[in-house]
Amino acid sequence: MGDKHFLSLPKQLFSSASSATDSGCDTPPSSRASPSSLRSTHSLLNSSSRPLFETQVEKRSSQTAREVQYMSAGPKNTLCGWRAFTPKCLQVFNTPKGFLFFLCAASFLQGMIVNGFINTVITSIEQRFDLHSYQSGLIASSYDIAACLCLTFVSYFGGNGHKPRWLGWGVLVLGLGSLVFALPHFTAGHYEVEMDEGIETGACLANRSHVECTDSGLSSYRLVFMLGQLLHGVGATPLYTLGVTYLDENVKSNYSPIYIAIFYTAAILGPAAGYLIGGAMLNIYTEVSQRTELTTDSPLWVGAWWIGFLGAGITAFLIAIPILGYPRQLPGSQRYIVMRTTEIQQLKDHSDRAVSNPAFGKTVRDLPLSIWLLLRNPTFILLCLAGATEATLIAGMSTFGPKFFEAQFNLSASEAATLFGYLVVPAGGGGTLLGGFLVNRFKLRGSGIIRFCLFCTLTSLLAFFVFLTHCPNMPMAGVITNYDGSPLPEGHLDLKAACNAIYCCQLEHYSPLCGSDGTMYYSPCYAGCPAGAETSLDGQKIYRGCSCVLEKVSSGLGNATTGKCTSTCQRKPLLLALVFVVIIFTFLSSIPALTATLRCVCDQQRSFALGIQWIVVRTLGSIPGPIAFGWVIDRACLLWQNQCGHQGSCFVYQNEAMSRYMLIAGLTFKVMGFLFFVTAYFLYKSPSASSDGLETSLPSQSSASDNPTEQLQSNV
Repeated sequence: MGDKHFLSLPKQLFSSASSATDSGCDTPPSSRASPSSLRSTHSLLNSSSRPLFETQVEKRSSQTAREVQYMSAGPKNTLCGWRAFTPKCLQVFNTPKGFLFFLCAASFLQGMIVNGFINTVITSIEQRFDLHSYQSGLIASSYDIAACLCLTFVSYFGGNGHKPRWLGWGVLVLGLGSLVFALPHFTAGHYEVEMDEGIETGACLANRSHVECTDSGLSSYRLVFMLGQLLHGVGATPLYTLGVTYLDENVKSNYSPIYIAIFYTAAILGPAAGYLIGGAMLNIYTEVSQRTELTTDSPLWVGAWWIGFLGAGITAFLIAIPILGYPRQLPGSQRYIVMRTTEIQQLKDHSDRAVSNPAFGKTVRDLPLSIWLLLRNPTFILLCLAGATEATLIAGMSTFGPKFFEAQFNLSASEAATLFGYLVVPAGGGGTLLGGFLVNRFKLRGSGIIRFCLFCTLTSLLAFFVFLTHCPNMPMAGVITNYDGSPLPEGHLDLKAACNAIYCCQLEHYSPLCGSDGTMYYSPCYAGCPAGAETSLDGQKIYRGCSCVLEKVSSGLGNATTGKCTSTCQRKPLLLALVFVVIIFTFLSSIPALTATLRCVCDQQRSFALGIQWIVVRTLGSIPGPIAFGWVIDRACLLWQNQCGHQGSCFVYQNEAMSRYMLIAGLTFKVMGFLFFVTAYFLYKSPSASSDGLETSLPSQSSASDNPTEQLQSNV
């Protein structure tokens, strides 16, 4: 085994048949073993590439005793490599830690692409391709739609197949999806913007009285984005089903939460890196070979959203190569069979006897029975529903969280994405890792894990009341306030005033600027600014002598600067602090809930159970989440882009309405999740009987030293 050498083996492997029966195993060993079987046992235990034992049940005519026969079974090749190429230098990575490293790299990349880059560039894609928020929400949900279609097939057949190969090919498809997602940048033509440079020479010129209106047709590129997301979903499907079970099968059961927590922490740090890297890329103009007069503060600015997807696609191919080289089972993984068998014995006693058959789940004929057994498990169903409510919030908030910060704090798209990334890094990653650590530290089992999930859900529910507050909108003449500063009725647009009435200003030329009076204006023309702006040292344009600004300032300068006014919201620290609490406690319960799911189903059904759980979570949570949140955010829009009489993307949101809608949606799903966890807690069947049997059959170290038979069993 590599842990301890059996220098002297007793003839009697187990003290009695009853002691093995008490452990809860389906196949208790016989009381005696022949010397030849002992010799074969000794050779098997000294080989890490061969399984420890295999149980075989034989009915006797005079008794119902069952025997344990030690033999070579399962995969014989446990070397790391590709077909016949298995050099010795690669075997140093052929360990659970080595596989965990590459699996974390894959989950990190997947999280960075799907939950990082996608959510960061949503605003830029809406601006570049004239999309609504619900359309961008549909793009985000396409990932989960593809995952739902593939989960049953991948988890059922992949769970009984060569898991590393399924994982490796999945990463390859993930990389292909990233390349497809970046494709519209190269096929849609150059990004061109008509800017309002101010009023020409006072009169309404003939060539400014009419603007040619042509439909760009760019919104149809959403189908290409959806195709890229569909490939992302197909490629990522094996990661969180087969990857988790492969780790759980190849490490000790008490170490499993730590390994899974590290794996999920990498998946959480991926989006954080995606927000930071994606936010940095948005500071680069999308047409990298061209110069532009736009600044990053301009709503018309579109950053280089596509660069991250190109790099991620290439990286995915590099990560897939080592994963494809891992064997079906890692060396020495057979030693953990006894632990997992006794841990789930109480579930087998209440399930169909067919589950005990090693051949169960190998063919599609067992699929209906597998689904029926899971549907009969109320704890599993309730944990799935609770996960769906959490997934709805996570998917919605991660997709539109940067947009919420952008509207509330009057930030640019890159600044909002970077700020949101700063929250996700410690809150999401730390919460995920801490959740797995706490389960292992306090040795939480069954009902204790669900109690912990209840506490986390209740805390994040209370923190959600932060959305009762909001940052007020910056005054914008003709949109939020009148030109004299008085409030404007919500939804009423009145951009014309005495200071700009004689000029021909076009609604298509949206180029906001901040006046020296602290008010934002729709464009230089609507602010009454003459042409010929100056350029400051930081690259911003400064207009002087704007007539609408002059009416409200006493200095007589009437200056205006391109971009949004800086927010002076005093509630920003409170909002950030409580949003941090919501994120960390939401992710704190993720690993405990996953551990509870793995412990409430039979061993043969773990991969399939995770697949079914992900289907439920995605169908009821991740898929409708971004679409619903996008629809809700669209309801809070005050100023829409005008595209030939059709609505384009939203320019200005009503902050109070946005916070109110977020509060209603958040409380609804948090309360539902809390109720599901409460019901699961009361319906959960405590495995105390099995635990007691395990403790009885595995004695303490003091007693084991006196009895070599028990010492052998304790070591196993």
